Amino acid sequence: MKVAFFSTRKYDSQYFSQYNAAYNHELNFLEVPLNSHTAPLAKGHDAVCIFVNDQANEEVLQELARQEIKLIALRCAGFNNVDLKAAAALGIKVVRVPAYSPYSVAEHTLALILTLNRKTHRAYNRVKEGNFALNGLMGFDLHGRTIGLIGLGKIGLVTAGILKGFGCKVVGYDIARPAEADSLGIDFVDLDTLYAQSDIISLHCPLTPDTYHIINSKSLAKMKKGVMLINTSRGALIDTKAVISALKSEKVSYLGLDVYEEEAALFFEDKSENVIQDDIFMRLLSFNNVLITGHQAFFTSDAMQGIVSVTLQNISDFEEGKALKNQVLP
Repeated sequence: MKVAFFSTRKYDSQYFSQYNAAYNHELNFLEVPLNSHTAPLAKGHDAVCIFVNDQANEEVLQELARQEIKLIALRCAGFNNVDLKAAAALGIKVVRVPAYSPYSVAEHTLALILTLNRKTHRAYNRVKEGNFALNGLMGFDLHGRTIGLIGLGKIGLVTAGILKGFGCKVVGYDIARPAEADSLGIDFVDLDTLYAQSDIISLHCPLTPDTYHIINSKSLAKMKKGVMLINTSRGALIDTKAVISALKSEKVSYLGLDVYEEEAALFFEDKSENVIQDDIFMRLLSFNNVLITGHQAFFTSDAMQGIVSVTLQNISDFEEGKALKNQVLP
């Protein structure tokens, strides 16, 4: 099949070209994101492959349908950027990568927790300048602390397993109780209990209408003073203005983000020569207890191999008329 890849970077073309030798698709890599202005670039292709910040709303889907696109292949797990009802009405199938390497995101979650706690990023900069003072670098033992995980899918469960290895008490919430929760020693609780008990809260749930701004002024008020908040899932799970207020009041003492609600205008690009216009994002950067990475939690060689293999297999299954086991339905 002839596939237009949107929002691609050098590593995308490198990995997909390498693994495509076994699938023999015709891949066209475009750096631009998919939106209403760029959708006509899909002309002459059979399918499009998109990433987390590409737009596949009704307007874009209608244009893709005019270009006779029959398949949208997401090279990620999330699909909140696709209007599934509109896609179905237009006869466009949507497939995704439901799991690649849950260890990549889980381990990055731990990297954020450990860096914020032990302030290794600040210590690194001090030592480079010849400053070996320990003032302001004190952390706490993770052993014995209570960690709350919102979302107990594959990533949440792997995160729980790692945290149990540190000697943490892990409490978790999900709309469905996974069987693995008991074997991992996770205490399954409701959200209010999780908020009240947790020293650290980490988000691992998808973005849905029910989870949009699940962290807001009301939920923050239920948390311990000095809580650490981590988000490696989707930016819009957090009401950023509410979290900024909580940082100012010291309700939240640590914030680690790999995602941001308005990241589409920032992440995956070199903005070092630009004046960043997002005042809310710049306010976040002004706090010395906030650590932000640019949506890199997924970014390991193991995860990329999984993403590429599943994506190309999804495309081949569609081309060959096979059942689409990774299809996303409205």
